Amino acid sequence: MARSTGRGKPAQEKLTHLDEKGSARMVDVSGKRITTRTAEAGARVLMKASTLRLILEGGVEKGDVLAVARVAGIMAAKMTCEMIPMCHPIAVTSVEIDFRVEEEVPAIAILARTKTRDRTGVEMEALTGAAVAALTIYDMCKAVDRSMTISDLQLLRKAGGRSGTFARGAGDA
Repeated sequence: MARSTGRGKPAQEKLTHLDEKGSARMVDVSGKRITTRTAEAGARVLMKASTLRLILEGGVEKGDVLAVARVAGIMAAKMTCEMIPMCHPIAVTSVEIDFRVEEEVPAIAILARTKTRDRTGVEMEALTGAAVAALTIYDMCKAVDRSMTISDLQLLRKAGGRSGTFARGAGDA
């Protein structure tokens, strides 16, 4: 189980989106302080070398794959509460989507960074941004490579709020 690596209390031991009867509920965050909160999430799209080459050379018929995936990831992060039922609508103040080409794999690694000043964190927004950017790459390239695989969707880091800081690899699984 992931643990807090900063100040604050350790990770929750119970599911917060279930009430005492086990029914789904939206957590009441009205009593929480407004603080700066950030999150980073990642994903990878593994593909044929020829597909990666097409992307890098601008040869995909649908257009600039990474530019479209970046915009899709940003839009998705901003709309997370409309897709994930128990997510709060929060004022996302920043979303960045970056890509790293891994020619030796071949793959494209995605990094989504989100930020807010609110009562709850932006982990789901970062994860949603990374996921939708990956799905967009798949959608734009599926005509030439239906064997692409989306993998490694995960929270990499979060900071802010009562639970403190989480950093993947800092004492977690």
